[in-house]
Amino acid sequence: MKISYKWLKELLPINHTPEEISQMLTDCGLEVESFEEVESIRGGLKGVVIGHVLTVEKHPDADKLNLTTVDVGTGTILNIVCGAPNVAAGQKVLVATIGAKLYPSEGEPFDIKKSKIRGAVSEGMICAEDEIGLGASHAGIMVLPEDAPIGKDAAAYFNIDNDVVFEIGLTPNRIDAASHIGVARDLAAVINAKNINNDLEVQLPHNDLSTLQEGEHSPVQVNIQHPESCVRYSGISISNIKVAESPAWLKNRLLAIGLRPINNIVDVTNYVMHECAQPLHAFDISKIEGAQINVRFAHENEKLITLDEATRELQTTDVVIADASKAMCIAGVFGGKDSGVSESTTSIFIESACFNPVLVRKTSKRLNLKTDSSFRFERGTDPNNTLYALERAAQLICELAGGKIASEITDHYPEKVNPKVIAFSYENSDRLIGKAIEHKIVNVILKSLGIEILEKGSDALKIAIPTAKVDVTREADVIEEVLRIYGYNNIELTNKLNASVSYTAKPDYEKWQQQVSALLASVGYSEIMGMSLTSSKHAIETDTLAPVKILNPLSSELSILRQTLLNTGLETIAYNQNRKRSNLRLFEFGKCYQYDATAEGLKKYSEKYILSMFVTGAKHEDSWAMKNSEVNLFSLKSAVELVFKRTGIKTSVSEITDTNGYGISYLLNEKPMAKVLHINKSTLKNADVKGEVFYAEIDWNLLVKAANKSKTEFSELPKYPEAKRDLALLVNKQVKYAELEKLAFKTERKLLKSVNLFDVYEGKNLPEGKKSYALSFVLRDEQATLNDKQIEGIMSKLQQNFEKEFEATLRS
Repeated sequence: MKISYKWLKELLPINHTPEEISQMLTDCGLEVESFEEVESIRGGLKGVVIGHVLTVEKHPDADKLNLTTVDVGTGTILNIVCGAPNVAAGQKVLVATIGAKLYPSEGEPFDIKKSKIRGAVSEGMICAEDEIGLGASHAGIMVLPEDAPIGKDAAAYFNIDNDVVFEIGLTPNRIDAASHIGVARDLAAVINAKNINNDLEVQLPHNDLSTLQEGEHSPVQVNIQHPESCVRYSGISISNIKVAESPAWLKNRLLAIGLRPINNIVDVTNYVMHECAQPLHAFDISKIEGAQINVRFAHENEKLITLDEATRELQTTDVVIADASKAMCIAGVFGGKDSGVSESTTSIFIESACFNPVLVRKTSKRLNLKTDSSFRFERGTDPNNTLYALERAAQLICELAGGKIASEITDHYPEKVNPKVIAFSYENSDRLIGKAIEHKIVNVILKSLGIEILEKGSDALKIAIPTAKVDVTREADVIEEVLRIYGYNNIELTNKLNASVSYTAKPDYEKWQQQVSALLASVGYSEIMGMSLTSSKHAIETDTLAPVKILNPLSSELSILRQTLLNTGLETIAYNQNRKRSNLRLFEFGKCYQYDATAEGLKKYSEKYILSMFVTGAKHEDSWAMKNSEVNLFSLKSAVELVFKRTGIKTSVSEITDTNGYGISYLLNEKPMAKVLHINKSTLKNADVKGEVFYAEIDWNLLVKAANKSKTEFSELPKYPEAKRDLALLVNKQVKYAELEKLAFKTERKLLKSVNLFDVYEGKNLPEGKKSYALSFVLRDEQATLNDKQIEGIMSKLQQNFEKEFEATLRS
């Protein structure tokens, strides 16, 4: 939200600098994200003055150039070379002096320097209107009236407006501050709280329609067909208007806060909205069929062409403003093209209403129409502000467009919204704030914020909350208002902190995440972070499980919570592949979400914290020093097992196949904890990913809980040598290496240190249904050197058990 410094100063008599105001607003909760100086004309015509052309002569060496002498009021006559065909002695002109920087209507800015043009010295430039941003004409120089004062700054002559604009990050609950008056009120409260003798008040513009002329009587009948859609509806008719360009002061105000001036009628409605937070709309009375305004819900299949010339299909939940036969605008959101103000408009009906915020929000969201009006209506406008804004707009339109009042004010307000009355305790305020604030200061803050003190006691107040403050509904909210105006920075920290603390050892998820992140980064993985919201096309549904759906999605692409981190990674891989980066190692920590229809209550919804890993492309970047190859399932498997080794957990392995691919599953205490998959081609095609991708998913919570129970033990280096023996076994094709490894450690628990599969062979010269596994076994005794008899005994026992359990035989 943009707020004008000059506008604020008109409402509040202050002399604080923009820097001071920025700090005060930020301290009271209206965070100023930035502020900058703005000019109605770029560059502010700095260095441009009014000059008097004394003489004009033809340039001796250029047919189209003239040598002029110009008086700019400094006492020194300037020599200026000018190429304009209309330059003549005696003219009053605009002169850009040496050092000025000009901002033309088109093109880049340029500096004015002393120069020589075809041998003649030029000490400035006589300007055309497009050269200084005052217009588009380049037919010749600008010639000013004869009474233009020599030497006067062009900025002062053309009333160029310089301002400072604050960009405020307004939080959704502070709709009461969505205007210059609202911001000025907070600013006055802050200043008054610092010095309770200030008694600053916002100077509201005075409205008095009784002094305005009455025109031709042209009332419009208003009917609220659905009272639940509109809390209050006020309006007035104005005749004899002349639609024209707005005066400079109004255009400058709107331009400063980023609005494009349109005409004097529309500009006034925009101006009043930004002044007092009440959106307005002007209808051309000649286009209101039957002279009726009907506030109703849209009819089935009703359509409306809006001001942006788009055809909107309406639903029966949309509130519209209609005449006797058709919808004219979408209430609180956007105006219709056919009923708006045009150059031929002579009579208007001004609407000032308070619409149901829920209905406005739903319509705005469904149509994807975000306007200044919907921004305010959907957060809740003040129903007791409609008349003030209406009268303010009517008065300005009569002043600027020659209008005359053509009807009484229409005001439909069936159930008046009264200020909420609340009991306020100084003791509760001091307790929640953590500091005893003087009662006088508290009272000044309340008064400055427009909170009326109805009854005053020694330690309590009875107060009435203005209806503009939709977020203040209880005593704690009022205390928060007091605190933010008093200043969070003014609450001193105590030397003693009282707290009731109980400690229970819990898994340190953050510690392990940092350590594993560092580990993966050290072996070439890059961390990514995807959005929790994803498209419904990624939904995974079974008989019992379904995605968690968003009730009010921003778009169809962000309509559910993700059920897996696979899609996030594939999107990242596709993004990088499209930019010629195909060798990728990625990991992500994130949550996945699930809905279980068979569970009860909140247990239907569950979330799981996951570590995902991806590899694709080549193992290394191309290099003369080593032969390259593509990554495979085992490239990723080794990284996953590196994580297990770092966290000190032991798992068992089994093969799996799911809808996204095939691979292996890791079990922890017989429960699935992780999986490594070779992603199938159909999944990759849907994600627009090329090549092969390998994906790992680890249940992070399960891993960390197990990691916290494991102990890392240090031992001295072995004193005795290890022995290594190999076995080449013929086994049935369905036998898995993991089964052989498990049996080996079960056979020899004490001396067997490791088992490794170093060769697999299937094919020629082997019996049907058989494959060859070459296994290496490392044996070591921590107390003595192993002898051949011990080693042969262990190997013989291993061979016997392999033959007994798996019908394995030695390969000859």
